Amino acid sequence: MTACALIFSYVEYLVPVNIGVPGIKLGLANIVIIVALYKMGIKYAFTINLVRIAISALLFSGVSGLMFGLTGGILSLTAMALLKKLDLFSVVWVSVFGGIVHNMGQLLVAALLLANFAVVYYLPVLLVSGALTGACIGFLARILLLALQRQK
Repeated sequence: MTACALIFSYVEYLVPVNIGVPGIKLGLANIVIIVALYKMGIKYAFTINLVRIAISALLFSGVSGLMFGLTGGILSLTAMALLKKLDLFSVVWVSVFGGIVHNMGQLLVAALLLANFAVVYYLPVLLVSGALTGACIGFLARILLLALQRQK
């Protein structure tokens, strides 16, 4: 699962999304994290996510990428695990919330690193992008989870 998440991270690295706001990504590796959360549990999903973030930072983005990735990854996975545990939301909505929380965590890191809270002006765009990418990733994860369920 970690290797698969790393492959998705690499693909995302090769195809950057540039719409004028730094930090917007598709989050392809989160397909694997969501599947792991639903099929394997929080401990495995957390481990896969941490290892993937660490290796991705070493390969593609460096120390700053590690800080952004860890903050966003830990916060979003924690939020998704809590929502999953409530069992009130679909996989897609859990992913949407994860995407939003991930972007909020990264915005917090940016504000702290830059010692400038003016980055808050990016919040509306990051909330929308987190929701949209979260919905896409959640939809793909749901399809994969249904396919895995049918194989039993």
